[in-house]
Amino acid sequence: MADVTVRYFAAAAEAAGREQELLSFESAPTVGDVHDRLLAEYGQPMARVLRSGSFLVDGTVSRDHARSAGHSIDVLPQFAGG
Repeated sequence: MADVTVRYFAAAAEAAGREQELLSFESAPTVGDVHDRLLAEYGQPMARVLRSGSFLVDGTVSRDHARSAGHSIDVLPQFAGG
């Protein structure tokens, strides 16, 4: 078993209905595994966030679905800049 702490920010927290959770996987998950689990759990609201957002994996921004999810992953929606 491999556990990953997932933290949600802004629109991602709204889509998930929470700010954080612990996801368990049979083996060490990839970013793609976490992505797919979030889509299955939270459907269209999370799909909208993930389409333009990114993941922060152990402190590094990633959109690479083959990358290891590590021990913690943050779900970041696209932020407005200025």
